[in-house]
Amino acid sequence: MKVRVDADICAGFGVCLGLCPEVFELHDDGYAVVLVAEVPEEFEEAVRAAVGQCPANAISISDE
Repeated sequence: MKVRVDADICAGFGVCLGLCPEVFELHDDGYAVVLVAEVPEEFEEAVRAAVGQCPANAISISDE
């Protein structure tokens, strides 16, 4: 699974970071960035939760 944060949409709420700090972090500008190229299996559920709970709907996943 791959995850992406759309920087044009992200509002820096940090919900994703709270749910999965192993995959997301807040960049110096206050917006979320993805730390991994491929989401480790043990974090997939947390990443899906982050997608569903992102207030700005800035996170997407793909199975590419």
